[in-house]
Amino acid sequence: MKILAIFFVILSPVIFTPALAGPFDKGNPKEGLETHQKQCADCHIGRFGGDGSKIYTRNDRRVKNPSALAQQVTTCNAMLGNNLFPEDELHLAAYLNGEFYKFK
Repeated sequence: MKILAIFFVILSPVIFTPALAGPFDKGNPKEGLETHQKQCADCHIGRFGGDGSKIYTRNDRRVKNPSALAQQVTTCNAMLGNNLFPEDELHLAAYLNGEFYKFK
């Protein structure tokens, strides 16, 4: 009985702790990549040259946390009139986070 109690104490945190979800886990990065290529890349290339990815990797970038990333995606969507649905924004944020930001 004592061994069973020790076993339970050791394993219960593993068994009963919910998995930590990332900030954009419900998004589909593949769909986000497609949206990025169609809706975002031309603007970023025009502003930063190359493939436009410098906007995400520069030292003075605006986005420093998941909330700021979600807000920036929404702001760009509104400013450019892309008319993306909220789920499209989520997919885009999931792609950007996985590819560039790596927020947890």
